Amino acid sequence: MGLLNWLEALPLSVWVHESPSIWAQPTVLTLHTMGMGVLVGACWILDLRLLGIGRIPLSHFRWVYRAVAVALLVNVVTGVLLFMARASLWGTAFPFLIKILLVIASAATLLPLRSYVLAKDADQRAIDSRARMLAIASILAWTGAITAGRLLAYTVAG
Repeated sequence: MGLLNWLEALPLSVWVHESPSIWAQPTVLTLHTMGMGVLVGACWILDLRLLGIGRIPLSHFRWVYRAVAVALLVNVVTGVLLFMARASLWGTAFPFLIKILLVIASAATLLPLRSYVLAKDADQRAIDSRARMLAIASILAWTGAITAGRLLAYTVAG
């Protein structure tokens, strides 16, 4: 708890949590939500294509990895700021721990799927059961991460 209390007491953390400025928590939370929309939306588009929905050539989905990289960076930065502002609360909340594990699991599915999309023969390559299972795992993990994040508002007072 000492580390969590220290994080929460940092001037930046106090500013994010207590400042009446629109540039504090409202902006950080808005950027986090927008980043999540891009991140999860781009992942779902790719996952659904790998599951056979749509006939757009797989090579047309190379943009997904750039969008995911930018959105993931935005969400890591804003997520750390939001966590620091309430570290002693979120750091001990079960839904938060589940959310973080599911985000890591979701991001981990992107690396093996990358080889399918970035391959030179991506458009001729058959999508095997491994890629389909990774796409399903990605969809389920992102859905779980979003649900766990929303449950934080209902399970943790404050």
